[in-house]
Amino acid sequence: MVRDSMAAAFRPSNRVLLQALQILVYPGVGGSGSVSCRCPLGAKRYLLTDNVVKLKEFQQKKVAVACNLSGTKETYFRNLKKKLTQNKLILKGELITLLHLCESRDHVELAKNVIYRYHAENKNFTLGEYKFGPLFVRLCYELDLEESAVELMKDQHLRGFFSDSTSFNILMDMLFIKGKYKSALQVLIEMKNQDVKFTKDTYVLAFAICYKLNSPESFKICTTLREEALLKGEILSRRASCFAVALALNQNEMAKAMSIFSQIMNPESIACINLNLAKVREKVKDVPALVAKFDEIYGTLHITGQVTTDSLDAVLCHTPRDRKSHTLLLNKRMVSRRTFQPLSQSLLAE
Repeated sequence: MVRDSMAAAFRPSNRVLLQALQILVYPGVGGSGSVSCRCPLGAKRYLLTDNVVKLKEFQQKKVAVACNLSGTKETYFRNLKKKLTQNKLILKGELITLLHLCESRDHVELAKNVIYRYHAENKNFTLGEYKFGPLFVRLCYELDLEESAVELMKDQHLRGFFSDSTSFNILMDMLFIKGKYKSALQVLIEMKNQDVKFTKDTYVLAFAICYKLNSPESFKICTTLREEALLKGEILSRRASCFAVALALNQNEMAKAMSIFSQIMNPESIACINLNLAKVREKVKDVPALVAKFDEIYGTLHITGQVTTDSLDAVLCHTPRDRKSHTLLLNKRMVSRRTFQPLSQSLLAE
């Protein structure tokens, strides 16, 4: 586990900012009467929601394709191998079906050969073309073959095959889960080199990877990406910015951490008020009487649950909730099941 300098030292300035970060990541947590939001021991921590990874949907599709297949899988694989040796044209539907039938490393090796042939035949006809990248990456996700996805994604002969951000994001998420942060950074760099547009999820993954690497180099990469994004007018999520703040703190870049943090918070929020306590602590550190007064105030905040001893890693690297599903549920609740009228009107009528 990456060393967490904040959790280790727990200087007042860091602890207050950590609490502020927790309020950002876990809305409603951190005040008096707060509830523990730690991940269950041994639970996987990832950064993308199921609505993005769509692994369950992919697995359901695999079952459907296998059930509707004319003949056996072995026959299908054998026929595709024959087409490869005879240099025959590979059809789009054949590749889609193949990727849904793969169940082993050997099957994926065949799929890779078919992908190379298909891309060589169709790389000049990408307009409106089916996106195979996410499909192949989800297959690698299911079979724990992330190295196969990295290999193909970095291969210049397949330039354009992984033209979508989803492919890169899912692969980085998979590498993040397994603690392969250097490989994840390579994928991020490859994504940038191929001019694939970054999404909000990409920035979360990028800053999280840099945070985990926790080095001067990763801090520089994070800072550069953030500055480029702001120049382009990109809107960075609070989650992404939290990782940037955390990395700055771990690199003892307090001024940078406060600068980033001040840009993502409402100045009147509890978190920013706590952060201002941190600024005060730095200013009065050489005045014993003022330090004692500050420590008294800080102690009161600690007793009432306004600061936390959770590690920064535990706060940031948690399983996010699918907002889409909650929104759909909320929308359903807005309409009466009996009258099909807006719920407020229905209640008044009843």
